[in-house]
Amino acid sequence: MNIEDKLKLIVAALEDLKAQDIAILNTSKLTALFERMVIASGSSNRQTRALADNVHVKVKEAGEYVGNTEGEDSGEWVLLDLGDVIVHVMLPAVRAHYNLEELWGAAEAARARHIQADH
Repeated sequence: MNIEDKLKLIVAALEDLKAQDIAILNTSKLTALFERMVIASGSSNRQTRALADNVHVKVKEAGEYVGNTEGEDSGEWVLLDLGDVIVHVMLPAVRAHYNLEELWGAAEAARARHIQADH
């Protein structure tokens, strides 16, 4: 699966459970560890865990690599390692505090890369 198809799958899994403010950052020139970072918000700890779990299930069903998941206990910030894509599902207050879009130097491009899932 190419990176664009993988991103569409991830975004579709997030949209299925009503994730908010989905952003995709191209990190390929910033680190060799992964190519893209997907950031999304959930309205509650329960929703962030459900969003992360849905992404995990859909990516695994597609036969793609699913590594470790961190932060499921609290649900404030759940991180999924999908190899060439890292997914952060966060509560809005936590997302605002850490501001990963700015931290990774891509605030202006964060929302421009949102991919609409094909339904």
